[in-house]
Amino acid sequence: MQNSQPHAALLVSPGMGHLIPALELGKRMATHHGFHVTVFIVAEGHASTSLLKSPNNYPENLDVVLLPPVDISAIVGPDASLTVKMIFIMRQSLPLLRSEILTMKIRPTMLIVDIFGTEAFTIADEFGVLRYVFITSNAWLLALSVYSSAAAKEVTEEHVKKHKPLKIPGCKSIIRFEDTLDALQDPNDPLLQGFIALGGVISKADGILVNTWEDLETSTIQSFRDTKLLGQIVEAVYPIGPLVRWVGQGGSDHPVMDWLDKQPAKSVIYVSFGSGGTLSAKQMIELAWGLELSRQRFIWVVRPPSDHDASGSYFTIVQSIDVDSDYLPDGFLNRTRDVGFVVPMWAPQVDILSHPSVGGFLSHCGWNSTLESIMNGVPMVAWPLYAEQKMNAALLAEEIGVAIRPKQSPVGDGVVGREEVEKMVRKIMVEEEGRAMRKRAVELKYSGEKALSKGACSYNSLSQVAKECLQCLIGS
Repeated sequence: MQNSQPHAALLVSPGMGHLIPALELGKRMATHHGFHVTVFIVAEGHASTSLLKSPNNYPENLDVVLLPPVDISAIVGPDASLTVKMIFIMRQSLPLLRSEILTMKIRPTMLIVDIFGTEAFTIADEFGVLRYVFITSNAWLLALSVYSSAAAKEVTEEHVKKHKPLKIPGCKSIIRFEDTLDALQDPNDPLLQGFIALGGVISKADGILVNTWEDLETSTIQSFRDTKLLGQIVEAVYPIGPLVRWVGQGGSDHPVMDWLDKQPAKSVIYVSFGSGGTLSAKQMIELAWGLELSRQRFIWVVRPPSDHDASGSYFTIVQSIDVDSDYLPDGFLNRTRDVGFVVPMWAPQVDILSHPSVGGFLSHCGWNSTLESIMNGVPMVAWPLYAEQKMNAALLAEEIGVAIRPKQSPVGDGVVGREEVEKMVRKIMVEEEGRAMRKRAVELKYSGEKALSKGACSYNSLSQVAKECLQCLIGS
């Protein structure tokens, strides 16, 4: 059974960084581009499931389907990396996706997957639907992926083994070895070959959607059109961002908002490491002292430390904790009571970043948080922890110009000392360099808003996808 309305199915991996942009993409496709949309979510006991308890005013032609959880304990050990866990969770969820599609009265015209869901292309082929990839991160990560596939020998020999910087044709910035993905830092890592193969799979999609926009990554986006990254020009790349939550979708009744209302404009730095990020016990102590020494107002979302896994909270359901515990310096809460607000586990990030009292964001540089910061005109202290966050930090600091980075990498066993924390916080909040970054962030905020408006670049990119799907539907 078919109709004249294109029907998009989105398969979403666990985690807020995937779920939030996918839901925003679904809403825009349904509201602005004439799609019926079904979002299939693999939510492996993650805190992101709380986002689904309220429909957030989903349009009538958008359906959300939560796939049953899968058990990977017999396949993957508890110490496996986050990436490995995600790969197997998605793989084990494919039969569930297939079963759901079989029960649909109107089959999808297209299947959109994120980078962990590309194995679902076999299901798309089975049902004869278009295959699209949604890069919930930036165009630089996409360029690295497709170039690693096209120039696998060079990437492996020069970058992975010899630690030389990687220059992707057409891209403005180089990727230093210390900023690269974890999978590209060890030639014996089994994820290396998987990442190299991923670029080839992505390149065979009918289209690639990216959560960015022309003005934010001009040279990288242009490189796909002008440079033969894959032996041919990659024309089917669609920058459709920024896809972020907007004010009112977070949770503005949180007590932190009342505290913010009493603070001067641009005086508060917000400190959060995303829905999954954790710090070591030693790093938490140094960060606490640095915030105190800076004498700046702050909001800090605190989680228990982990000395083994920076993504230790990724699959943890949000729960209450006692913040007055032995992982903060003695007396810290009392000494900072007048200038700081410590929030256990979770805070309404969008509402905080949009508040006029917030002037900076100390962030793990997840792309979702990055865009939320930029779209509220807030500069950043870039503090990457895992995944592509080191690359994001480099991009933000050295090309986009809205962030500063610590000299000592906080990734792995590195510890950023209290003195450097103090300097970075003061630099972003009260010094001239921070004011210049804030001005740049505000410029990009308006640029991003314009990109999504009717007739502008990101709007037109998604319109082109809709046109292609409609043509496929009519011709079928």
